[in-house]
Amino acid sequence: QVQLVESGGGSVQAGGSARLSCAASGFASNGACVGWFRQAPGKEREGVATIYTGGGGTYYADSVKGRFTISQDNAKNTVYLQMNSLKSEDTAMYYCAAGFYPRDPMVPAGYNYWGQGTQVTVSS
Repeated sequence: QVQLVESGGGSVQAGGSARLSCAASGFASNGACVGWFRQAPGKEREGVATIYTGGGGTYYADSVKGRFTISQDNAKNTVYLQMNSLKSEDTAMYYCAAGFYPRDPMVPAGYNYWGQGTQVTVSS
C-alpha cells in the first residue's frame, strides 16, 4: 500500500523558514516524480516544486523560485521542501504527491498518490 506522510508544517513568522518532509512507503520513490503542491482557501491546488527522484530535474513555481528548495534522501525514501523567506501568501495546506510519468510535473492531475497534507501558516 502506497503511503505519503507529510510533516513539518506549522506557524511561522514572515521572513522565517520551515522544512517540510514527505516520507514515502509502499514503493521506491527513486524513479518517481515527487511534488509539493499547495492549496489556500478558495483557491485551486497549485504546483510548488517537483523533483524527478531518479536523478532528473527539479521544477519550481515562479512564486517560490529562489526561496524554496526541493531535495531528496533516497536512503530514507523522503523528499524535503526547504522554505525560506516565507510570505503571508505562502499560507496554505501543503500536499506531497507522487507520480511516475506526469505529462506536466507541476499539474496535480498527473499524480497518482497523495499525502494528507500539512498546514503552513505565515503570519506577518
